[in-house]
Amino acid sequence: MVNFFTDNPDLQFYLDHGDWREVVELKEQNFADAGKFEDAPRDYEDTLDNYRRVLELMGEICGERIAPRAAAVDEEGSHLENGKVRYAQGVAAAIRELSQADLMGFTLPRRYGGLNLPTFLYNIAIEMISRADASLMTIFGLQDISETIYAYADGDTCDFYLPKFCTGEVTGAMVLTEPDAGSDLQAIALRATEDPENNCWRLNGVKRFISNGCGEVLLVLARSEASEGARGLSLFVCESGPEVKIRRLENKLGIKGSPTCEMQFINTKAQLIGKRKRGLTQYVMSLMNGARMGVAGQGVGIAQAAYAAALDYAYSREQFGKKIISFPPVSDMLAEMKTQIEAARALNMETAKAVDLERFLEEELEHNKDLDRDAAKELKTRQTEYKRRAAMLTPMAKLFATEMCQTVTTNAIQVLGGSGYMKDYPVERHFRDARITNIYEGTSQLQVVAGILGVASGTWAGMIEKIDAQVSDKTDSELLEPVRAEVVKFKEVIETFNKQDEDFRQLYARDMVEGAIELLCAYLLIENAQFAERKKVIAGRYIKQTLPKIEMQRERILCGERSTLDCLDTILAG
Repeated sequence: MVNFFTDNPDLQFYLDHGDWREVVELKEQNFADAGKFEDAPRDYEDTLDNYRRVLELMGEICGERIAPRAAAVDEEGSHLENGKVRYAQGVAAAIRELSQADLMGFTLPRRYGGLNLPTFLYNIAIEMISRADASLMTIFGLQDISETIYAYADGDTCDFYLPKFCTGEVTGAMVLTEPDAGSDLQAIALRATEDPENNCWRLNGVKRFISNGCGEVLLVLARSEASEGARGLSLFVCESGPEVKIRRLENKLGIKGSPTCEMQFINTKAQLIGKRKRGLTQYVMSLMNGARMGVAGQGVGIAQAAYAAALDYAYSREQFGKKIISFPPVSDMLAEMKTQIEAARALNMETAKAVDLERFLEEELEHNKDLDRDAAKELKTRQTEYKRRAAMLTPMAKLFATEMCQTVTTNAIQVLGGSGYMKDYPVERHFRDARITNIYEGTSQLQVVAGILGVASGTWAGMIEKIDAQVSDKTDSELLEPVRAEVVKFKEVIETFNKQDEDFRQLYARDMVEGAIELLCAYLLIENAQFAERKKVIAGRYIKQTLPKIEMQRERILCGERSTLDCLDTILAG
């Protein structure tokens, strides 16, 4: 039997060696559900055992059922028939199987029928789903919609919708993009008009590129005010039906099992989520951060699938009388794939931990109003720290994982050679599926814009210093000292960067963010090295391969080359 959790030692490593105690105790509110719900854990060890069983079940479904159907799903795609969307048969079967296994309410509280699981576990599940069939992630991974309803909607709305998400009765869609408002969501024009007589709002307009736009529950960003820009936007929930017309399905390069819809809202009845004018500035930013974490997990999952296929081929294919795995250029490609996948996974897990702690500490503050002043202040300080970390790490994780995914899937085809270009093998599908990951939910360029704030402001340096203090007496100096030396140089570059003009900072922000990510990943791999000799080898390889790249990025910034800014017309004129 194939199980995508038990066949992946690195996923098990994070469950076995990760320090999840605070996350677990906050999420379980000191195990307050024990005795109230049959599956509620009694203590930390019981919780980890429950996590393992959930992941093993998810891994079995992914490996045994979803993955074998992925090629057929890619071939069939989605269908638009008489205005209704029909999933590929394999997608419909997967949703049914995940629902029957009670895995569709992954992070929601038990009182709604959910599993009450933290983000870091959800990220592992998303990775396994994406390894099995990347297109399915855009349906399973949209559980952030139910999370947004839980976080911001009133009690009646939660009671009505959330149990349906948990049973799999409904799926959702985040309905944001418009023909003239892609990355620039402040330009959204779809109109929301209040209908006091019917105690609702009415939506009118068109949305485009909506993943799973055929979902039964839709979160729609719409212009509720006369004012332009972000302050004129609010968030609404509505249901699919005659007032929501699916005008077309996009014919895409990859993730063909995921229906991407163009939608028209025709006087659609909707309810306001939260408060007016906060749709983009608060609610959608929260929703998109969750989606970006999901895509980071998707990137690692696709890369894992491509690497596994390339590895199997390299061990079976013979050329010049020996297996191609024995040729150093091939084996080095595979070793680098594996190293980069583990680096991205380490960053994803650290990001998920920050997201969990930021959210759970905020909930702790809300639930414990009677804390004394000093205790409340300490809790607030920690919550603010993790909020800053999460805001920085989330775009970093998406940037690193999805760019890594492009490289790994490209090289997987290279390992297979001409066979990799053919549909007889899965790597060409992984290559096509990968290409969307650094585009949707915010392009890589937008992740740089979001990530540079944490690098330039000191959040990154503060985090590095704390990790350094934690690992300083637990690892070999031969790993740590070169990274420390590079961090010193990089901090100096940050100071130089911050003194430049705005155009220069925009031009070199990507070098800055990528360098910061790579140094952070080095520290995370060093942290892992204390638990296993193999992890020490991975950390050593990553550091030796990556530090020269960081040096190059640093030199690019310091040299101050400005031809893109000063001579663009001349460059493009030829």
